[in-house]
Amino acid sequence: MSNTQSQQLMVEWHSINWRKLERSVYKLQKRIYQASARGDVKAYRRLQKTLMKSWSARALSVRRVQDNQGKKTAGVDGIKSLTPKQRLELTSNLNLGSKVSPNRRVWIPKPGTEEKRPLGIPTMKDRALQALVRLALEPEWEARFEPNSYGFRAGRSCHDAVEAIFSAIRLKPKFVLDADIAKCFDRIDQEALLRKLNTFPTIRRQVRAWLKAGVMDGKQLFPTSEGTPQGGVISPLLANIALHGMEERIKQYAETLPTRSGHGKRDNRRNLSLIRYADDFVILHENLTVVQRCKEIISEWLKRHGFGIKAQ
Repeated sequence: MSNTQSQQLMVEWHSINWRKLERSVYKLQKRIYQASARGDVKAYRRLQKTLMKSWSARALSVRRVQDNQGKKTAGVDGIKSLTPKQRLELTSNLNLGSKVSPNRRVWIPKPGTEEKRPLGIPTMKDRALQALVRLALEPEWEARFEPNSYGFRAGRSCHDAVEAIFSAIRLKPKFVLDADIAKCFDRIDQEALLRKLNTFPTIRRQVRAWLKAGVMDGKQLFPTSEGTPQGGVISPLLANIALHGMEERIKQYAETLPTRSGHGKRDNRRNLSLIRYADDFVILHENLTVVQRCKEIISEWLKRHGFGIKAQ
């Protein structure tokens, strides 16, 4: 879209037809999803660039960070909200390659414990830019994500994970490994994540800049050589990308198990389940030895990706 067209669209913020913008962005996202599902890399990368340049996607990204629950928490810029005029200005200036500011460290209480969880709050501009990149990357990865991954995904909830567990155990009792990933957000191997992301250079550089931005705690700047900041708009998506492949690794092991008469490898894959919600997961199988071996396999997989495991 040219600057002239942008100017024409820059009417009063409150009179923007948001439904029209959402439809326009959704159509592009749907095409990115379809191209990713059929493995057409050239097509979905071209569509991602088109989406991020569109005025509709940029305006929706600015609106999203103004309307979300954490909008009252300022980053290092001290800005909690923008006037309608400032929102329009930010929409026009929202481009990749912008200079990244460090995140502001905020400590919040962890429910049920005396521990506090560190959040990294980006500036308003970085939040909007992260929302824009997420709009482009999410449909590409939704076409690839594993069927039993439920946390931080559009149209999926905790109830879906519970239902998946119920479906896995309702016909036959099974042994359960209940575990979570120790300090998941803090331990992500940044270089391994960027390799896995495998996106075009502009997004790669931008994501790398966010990961390396550092954290301001009070007046002190701390470097961030690992992990992705909790509090960033794009962080949940990056965490899901980093953990992508866990379920498939378990299913590969299932194929090596001896098959019962009249059953094949497909049945073995079906009988061994890994169900994940964010950084919590369960492994279910009727044989305790298989579950114990799965714990070793998944621990090795997580260690290779920079994570640790906490079994319940």
